[in-house]
Amino acid sequence: SSFDVAVVGAGIVGLAAARELIQRHPSLAFAVLEKEQEPAHHQSGHNSGVIHSGIYYTPGSLKAKLCVQGAALCYKYCDQKGIPYKQCGKLIVAVEHEEIPRLKALYERGMQNNVPGLKLIGAKEIQEKEPFCRGLMALDSPYTGIVDYKQVAQSYAKDFQEAGGTILTDFEVTNVEMAKESSPESEDGLKYPVIVRNKK
Repeated sequence: SSFDVAVVGAGIVGLAAARELIQRHPSLAFAVLEKEQEPAHHQSGHNSGVIHSGIYYTPGSLKAKLCVQGAALCYKYCDQKGIPYKQCGKLIVAVEHEEIPRLKALYERGMQNNVPGLKLIGAKEIQEKEPFCRGLMALDSPYTGIVDYKQVAQSYAKDFQEAGGTILTDFEVTNVEMAKESSPESEDGLKYPVIVRNKK
């Protein structure tokens, strides 16, 4: 088969990219190539599953912006697709007095990043939220959550296929070459390769 665009790797990043591309360019033929027998077989299906709120990144950075926006989009997508998640929140706890200034600095960073719902709480509130936790002060991040990212990746794969995309599993890419029938560069300066699989 011949495709206009091939994405190598059916992890959550590859599937998300392929899903977005096919939605933007529905007239092109897309494929996702995966060496394993199922999508999201490696890291995408074996991680902590945290939906990060965006506290830690440098204010104004692309990471900070994308983390906060991405969390909101992740919750929205899960709601639309019926994917279970838990917005359980997170406590970052100071157990020593010298840790309190760092905790306050983290709070200020999170506020600059527009992380929703952040607040500093004292020892009594810590106990109310988490009875087995002890601390002097904590940063409460109610927007942090957890989700099974393998389910999210599988949903991306379904979206991609329903839009007309093809996922080829058990298909390891072993070589990439310039197609001889193509000109070295297109008008937009991009080179177009042909993908060759390993023959078993």
